[in-house]
Amino acid sequence: MSFAALRASARRAGAAAPAARASRTALRNPAFRKFSTEVPPTPKKSSNAALLGALGAAAIGGVGFWVYTSSSDSAREAGTAVKSGVQAAKVAANYVPTQEDYQKVYNRVAEILDSAGDKGYDDGSYGPVLVRLAWHASGTYDKDSNTGGSNYATMRFEPEAKHGANNGLNVARDLLEPLKQEFPWISYGDLWTLAGVASIQEMGGPKVPWRPGRIDGFSAQCTPDGRLPDAAQGADHIRNIFYRMGFNDQEIVALSGAHALGRCHTDRSGFEGPWTFSPTSVTNEYYKLLLNEKWLWKKWDGPKQLEDKKTHSLMMLPTDYALVQDKAFKKWTKAYADDEQLWFKDFSSVVARLFELGVPSQQWVSSEPWILKSSDEK
Repeated sequence: MSFAALRASARRAGAAAPAARASRTALRNPAFRKFSTEVPPTPKKSSNAALLGALGAAAIGGVGFWVYTSSSDSAREAGTAVKSGVQAAKVAANYVPTQEDYQKVYNRVAEILDSAGDKGYDDGSYGPVLVRLAWHASGTYDKDSNTGGSNYATMRFEPEAKHGANNGLNVARDLLEPLKQEFPWISYGDLWTLAGVASIQEMGGPKVPWRPGRIDGFSAQCTPDGRLPDAAQGADHIRNIFYRMGFNDQEIVALSGAHALGRCHTDRSGFEGPWTFSPTSVTNEYYKLLLNEKWLWKKWDGPKQLEDKKTHSLMMLPTDYALVQDKAFKKWTKAYADDEQLWFKDFSSVVARLFELGVPSQQWVSSEPWILKSSDEK
């Protein structure tokens, strides 16, 4: 029996996800997935070709030459403006890959998720770390300065890659690099967020609306450290972080449900352990456990975290515990614990917004986000 089938069987036995969702996962057969490495064809409209040709010439000559031969911040800013302008012009001229092309990238992400089992990575899926990459690449947005977010994929550069909150995300970036080579037309920001969407859907979660249009920036656009949540803090800190991005209390709690996935590592965050018994399934178990389990402060040499009294195998962080200690947060924690479909609906909406933070509207290739097909729909 394959590892994917074993994991799907264990997921059903744990009763963490509804039986229908687990059975869909068990029926996945990567051997029959197909994909294409072809670069999308150039549109036939001569006017579009002429427009893009002129833009390309402008980028290569004049401003473009200065950008690529200068290391100044002004040159990088000009380079970003050129990229953004070219992307907007592509949208206007319909000179962009199609939804079908991005579906092929999604399919390839779905294929590699369970390869973690063959390599002994965590709980047998790369899904949780890919969701974390998409989250951290987007969650740096500051609405007041309109900086950060997923538009420039600045975690590629050393200043941001070395932020404490991003420890271990080299695993996810390296995993997706072969796909960037396979589909060179996709930007890193689009690739990372699309991988997050694919991971959520393939691990039994809700459909997440998504659309492409992000461009790749320069290291000068890296955000300062401290824009992502510090798990050792409490409710005030959580609000400061998420309000800065433009989210309210209900949306903070909805996004926190992503902690149903994955685990912490002492060599990355300093914390240790999974939040739930099914860390590769998207469920509302995180909220149920927060409310129904007895949580005790763990006695160990590491940072302050909680463990469940029954098994001592699960953990919660101070930022998690704040969701049941703060009245406004607890109201929504209880609502999502009682109704998984309500959480799915709210989580889908807010995580789609999170992944779009920082992207100018003129860069989107579609006025409305797309719904990409999961592997069990093909």
